[in-house]
Amino acid sequence: MRPVVTVPDPRWTGLWPAGEEPVELTVWDLDSPCRVDPVLVVLPYMHASPGLHRLRDLPSLQVVQTLTAGYEDVLPALPDGVTLANGAGIHDSSTAELAVGLAIAGLRGLGDFAQAQTAGRWIPSTRTSLADRRVLLIGAGSVGGAIADRLAPFEVTLTRVASRARDDARGHVHGVDELARLLPDAEVVVLACPLTDATRGLVDAAFLAALPDGALVVNVSRGPVVVTGALLAELTSARLSAALDVTDPEPLPADHPLWTAPNLLISPHVGGNSTAFPSRGRRLLVEQLGLLADGRPLRNVVAGPPR
Repeated sequence: MRPVVTVPDPRWTGLWPAGEEPVELTVWDLDSPCRVDPVLVVLPYMHASPGLHRLRDLPSLQVVQTLTAGYEDVLPALPDGVTLANGAGIHDSSTAELAVGLAIAGLRGLGDFAQAQTAGRWIPSTRTSLADRRVLLIGAGSVGGAIADRLAPFEVTLTRVASRARDDARGHVHGVDELARLLPDAEVVVLACPLTDATRGLVDAAFLAALPDGALVVNVSRGPVVVTGALLAELTSARLSAALDVTDPEPLPADHPLWTAPNLLISPHVGGNSTAFPSRGRRLLVEQLGLLADGRPLRNVVAGPPR
């Protein structure tokens, strides 16, 4: 019999021509009890958390597949013995685009110009170019690699940091233990690392204090990588600026002080949510579900037993 697989909405059906499906697909969004007994569950792209407890009611469940690179919210709900695979690669292009876009917008004052347009004010001024900036990119995974590739034409001096020092096809990657030496030289910091115990609160008061006056912090990773209160203090003093696609808390409450903080541009966690997402997501599912049906090892396994 073909493995039973659930997908969160109809856009993830029709992955193969009729009659060639290697698995049996059923739509299940986790909002109500599942009417089938799936082997693999594809989680909703965002906001899966309220229904994750239902995964424990599926006796045949072997694999949970996310459509996001991040999976920290799924781990506490993952049943024992179940494999977790993430969506690494799906959002690289979209997130990298936004990271570069936020850096340009933050440096060139696009948020200020948008507000001036609404008010009917003409405010020409000299702004900082991305060209010639010293950029510190924290995260050397697939998203970090995509950001590095897109920064290359902008004539920046790029320094990359990851959990440990190493060399790869793009050159040298510094270890996170070198940050104290690297931060004072960074004019732009781009955060593209996963949220782990090691990165939670990485950007704290000491981290921010080590940056030079006028530095820009861009976060496209996860909100809790940055200590919100510490960032607010630097923004309020006008010493640093920031462009955030993710915040802590999230969604950001309407009365949160980040909304009115100076020198800050916020986008509502849309790094991966672009027209590039569905086609890349479908390609991953076609490959992943084909591997499942053939009994071959799955891609992107991040927790649980290998499959």
